[in-house]
Amino acid sequence: MDSSYVLFHTLFTDFDISLFKTGKHYRLYNKMGAHPMVVDGVEGCYFSVYAPNAQKLYVVGDFNQWKQEGYMLYSRWDASGIWEGFIPGVTVGTVYKYKIYPYNFGRIRMKADPYGYRTERPPMSGSVVTSLDHVWHDEKWMTRRRESSAMNQPVSVYEMHFGSWKWNKYANRPLTYVEMSDELIPYLLEMGYTHVEFMPLTEYPYEPSWGYQVTGYFAATSRYGQPKDLMYLIDRLHQAGIGVIMDWVPAHFPADDYALATFDGSCVYEHPDKRKGYHPDWNTLIFNYDRAEVRSFLISNAFFWFEMYHIDGIRVDAVSSMIFLDYSRNQGEWEPNQYGGRENLDAISLVQELNTALYKNFPGVQTIAEESTAHPKVSKPVFEGGLGFGMKWMMGWMHDSNKYFKREFIYRRYHQNDITFSIAYAFSENFMLALSHDEVVHGKSSMIGKMAGDEWQKFANLRTYYSYMFTHPGTKLLFMGNDFAPYTEWNFTEELEWELLQYPSHKGINSIVKDLNFLYRNERALHHYNFDSKGFTWVDAADKLNSILITQRCSDVKNDVLMIVLNLNTTPHKQYKIGLNAKQAWKLIFNSDDTIYWGSGYEIATNVKTIRKRWNDRPHTLYVDIPPLSATVYRLISSVEDKPLKEKGSKKILKPVITPEVTTVEEIQRDTGKNPEDSNTNDNG
Repeated sequence: MDSSYVLFHTLFTDFDISLFKTGKHYRLYNKMGAHPMVVDGVEGCYFSVYAPNAQKLYVVGDFNQWKQEGYMLYSRWDASGIWEGFIPGVTVGTVYKYKIYPYNFGRIRMKADPYGYRTERPPMSGSVVTSLDHVWHDEKWMTRRRESSAMNQPVSVYEMHFGSWKWNKYANRPLTYVEMSDELIPYLLEMGYTHVEFMPLTEYPYEPSWGYQVTGYFAATSRYGQPKDLMYLIDRLHQAGIGVIMDWVPAHFPADDYALATFDGSCVYEHPDKRKGYHPDWNTLIFNYDRAEVRSFLISNAFFWFEMYHIDGIRVDAVSSMIFLDYSRNQGEWEPNQYGGRENLDAISLVQELNTALYKNFPGVQTIAEESTAHPKVSKPVFEGGLGFGMKWMMGWMHDSNKYFKREFIYRRYHQNDITFSIAYAFSENFMLALSHDEVVHGKSSMIGKMAGDEWQKFANLRTYYSYMFTHPGTKLLFMGNDFAPYTEWNFTEELEWELLQYPSHKGINSIVKDLNFLYRNERALHHYNFDSKGFTWVDAADKLNSILITQRCSDVKNDVLMIVLNLNTTPHKQYKIGLNAKQAWKLIFNSDDTIYWGSGYEIATNVKTIRKRWNDRPHTLYVDIPPLSATVYRLISSVEDKPLKEKGSKKILKPVITPEVTTVEEIQRDTGKNPEDSNTNDNG
């Protein structure tokens, strides 16, 4: 064996190998890849890579002028398929690849390191020896995170594409990780977001994929700086009290020749059966979820970002495409599982193991599923038969709401169910209401472009839409730019149109999102029961003629109640009657029609009280003025319950009821044939 410049060294114990081969090694990044170190007083770098079909495997790079002579790694004696060795003199900053000779005289491959911490800047594709040696200063955040739970806390997420948020105008390029910390943090704090979600920041070659076609799963993309720079950004976000969620893409990967595809001449990472290993929507490859070494790779990758980068959550992309064998496939293009079903049992098992392991090892984090079907119990615990995610994007709510707000006002009375339907299944999962990047690309129009009516009506519509979203049960997510309403669709090659904030209409949208964020955060009634029907009550959903909806939200504190009045049409109302069960006083705390938001300023009373007059089978009536196309929120100031009334000649107690029966998801599917969460999205992310 020609290895005159490679010393034998190993980081693997027999226990490591056993875990790896059974799919249970969750921290492979500490063993695999390139690790600068000193061995017997000699400075150099230890390399290890999994390539079971390799006949010979060399490390080549800057340090040896890309020549293989003398730099072949050792193949382990335990049939693990791991090649390893220590090369003296290789230091941080060295560019390298693995030169792989497959068995059976297959084509020689030059591959980037699957576990590499850093890469060259695309279109270059070499791996770079790196030390992840950041000194963290986010102890307070990490301690608070471990001791808290997002289940009853406000979670308002700002989703962003790093390269098109804001540019350095002097250099005519996107901001770097370090520059972003100075620009992004003040904006998030001012706007009241609790978390930022970065679209994939793992390394990727194809710009129009927005990062969703990953080639370097352990490498922060070099477009915006080095790994330590991203760590610096996350550290500063945490010090400012802002959580960090990263998009994670275990559903597929591109077939670029230098990356994971046919890594050693065989299907190491992808499933060899094209029916399970090829994604027709994106022309990409699908991981072999049944292979133990691949399971170790994927779970280790998720652990890596939580442990090494201190992230607080992952949003898992395209879960539906993972867990269904027939996803985007026609008859004959997929094979049923062993029980004759369409579920990918291996992928489901992986997801369950991933979520169980993450929540056990990283208390206080969240995993969030982008799952677009009615698959049951996506956000329920694994021990209950669920997938184990903490939250799930509420795709059905998003589709129905977008459809409703596009409708001309005259027709809305016939489609009130589009806007009320979500409550029928809102508590079947831990839902996050998301208006994401997928909704403002590919000809779908920007958010303001979707709205019906003239210019004023469009902005009033959007203000009401966002108010409806922030007062609806569930956590929240808005994509960048949605909070100041550009007319153009999102363009990943340019920065956002920040200049629009000089106009009152766009500034009004920005101001209302800011105020809604703080309303949601400060009012316990809007978030304490994020995922529990205890926190929601219908007051009136029957006024279809006027397109008015009235709901109440409450917390676990007595009389902590908010009433939300939505006017989804252009007609204002004077002295609109609302039937209530008690003598009550209410105070107006939010009005989307306020002139500070570019509203009409329709005059309404700040304080209102009920009178003893029956309405809608309730003993008390509240008279309120309702602005056009608006959302108003009232806080309960005082409430005195009536004594139960006795029916004449009877001992029966009459108890007015304002909450209708909750319809279950199963009843919806039985009665309407409609799956509340069904959608057919095939976008990049």
